[in-house]
Amino acid sequence: MFLDYLFVAFFVLALMAGIVRSVLSGDLTIFNTMLQAAFGSAQTAFEIALALTGILCFWMGLMQVAEKSGLMPRLAGWISPLLRALFPSIPEGDPALGKIFMSISANLLGLDNAATPLGLESMKRLQELNKGASRASDAMIMFLAINASGLTLIPTSIMAFRMQAGSSNPADVFFPILLVTLISTTTAIILVATKQRINLWQLPLLLFFSFIALFIALVVGLKQVLSPELFSTYTTLAASLILLSTITLFLVSGLRAKIGVFSTFVEGAKKGFPTAVKIVPYLVAMLVGIAVFRASGAMDFLIEALRYIVTLFGGDTNWIEALPTMLMKPLSGSGSRALMVDAMQTYGADSFVGRITSIVQGSTDTTLYIIALYYGAVGIKRIRYTLGYSLIADAVGLVASVVIGYLFFVS
Repeated sequence: MFLDYLFVAFFVLALMAGIVRSVLSGDLTIFNTMLQAAFGSAQTAFEIALALTGILCFWMGLMQVAEKSGLMPRLAGWISPLLRALFPSIPEGDPALGKIFMSISANLLGLDNAATPLGLESMKRLQELNKGASRASDAMIMFLAINASGLTLIPTSIMAFRMQAGSSNPADVFFPILLVTLISTTTAIILVATKQRINLWQLPLLLFFSFIALFIALVVGLKQVLSPELFSTYTTLAASLILLSTITLFLVSGLRAKIGVFSTFVEGAKKGFPTAVKIVPYLVAMLVGIAVFRASGAMDFLIEALRYIVTLFGGDTNWIEALPTMLMKPLSGSGSRALMVDAMQTYGADSFVGRITSIVQGSTDTTLYIIALYYGAVGIKRIRYTLGYSLIADAVGLVASVVIGYLFFVS
């Protein structure tokens, strides 16, 4: 329902702005400009989705190799102490933990909509443990909070969008996204664990939080002692090395398991195509609506109004153009995705705004959509404190996106 109102609002407000502009300034070409922007954006949306298809197929193929080779189950075994600490109500050895790990893995790899089916499977098993109740269980709330916080290790789709937008280094947002997603996810875990009276002093949780703290301290420390050029060089090198090492690890694990790496990769890659195809209509609809809204001048009016408000409080306004994406992100994935693409096309993929919107899109998630979809799929009506705590984690993540964006990309 929200997307219905949003989609219509883009066109209604754009038409009103166009009428006002034509009357006040005498610009009689504004409506033709709006139409051209709509048609051009529809074509652009398809081209972007085509590039995204290749990236999704690639990572879905790699994930299939990792799963068939036994690497994913082994990783699940290594991380099981942490999962058992976070989900104490799930019996040890229950398949729910494995399903949760696979869902989280898809999010870690930034596989966008591909993570949704795995998440729904996890919720179905959690509802079985919940014995069909209409009240969300503690395990469900923790799972939803982690999903809504946008935990991402490799921002696959974001790098694909940046590559399509002409970025000279699509992976330069790798570390910023990783930092922000760790901050927002840690916030969500601490909030929910405290509410559920989960002992945060357990060794797996202490190791997890210590790693995050040390990682953040290391990155901030390097920023302080290195020149901006060296800092950018080293972080880009580290990001590229991590990505290539992950790819190699997945493929070598398949070779060692003697599973037929190529055929397994192709089998998994086929799953990426329908996932990408599903995105096309949403991307077309939202990009066209935003293009008309921007061409009418209504977007500029909105941004200038936001800039004025921030200026009143004495804040820096270089990030303001990213605010529409930030505000949309908890509400709509397709809406925020389209706003990110629009920002990169308008200001440049490697502009400060283009990078901030990429960080936001890659490190937080569509909280309201996830809660409605996952709970609705299993008949949960009483969601308890899921929404409030998830939105707090989102707010922390959005603020962190701007702060870390300045840390990385402003000398």
